[in-house]
Amino acid sequence: QVQLVESGGGLVQAGGSLRLSCGASGRPFSRYVMAWFRQAPGKEREFVAGIRWSGGSKYYADSVKGRFTISRDNAKNTVYLQMNSLKPEDTAVYYCAADSTRLRIGVYIQEYDNWGQGTQVTVSS
Repeated sequence: QVQLVESGGGLVQAGGSLRLSCGASGRPFSRYVMAWFRQAPGKEREFVAGIRWSGGSKYYADSVKGRFTISRDNAKNTVYLQMNSLKPEDTAVYYCAADSTRLRIGVYIQEYDNWGQGTQVTVSS
């Protein structure tokens, strides 16, 4: 198991930016596929972005493509989500997730076996 702790959430105006961080501890972080999911009030948790262990392969949900960037620093056991041009519809609790069993980036909740506690992102109009 790997323990995940998110940080960097907050309140921002539409058009603004935030950078989320997810620190990992436990088993070797560099071998995991890492991803960010989000869950808005009354909605299901959805995939936002994922990155393979090497950082060379990334995948984004259509709703954030061109605005969000996922990256990782394996030396620091940290994955980041840079969020630009934020919209009110980006308001949600953002969760960091790790997949210890696959090599490809999954988009479904059940493909990830380690989760952080979440960090709130609120975008005002």
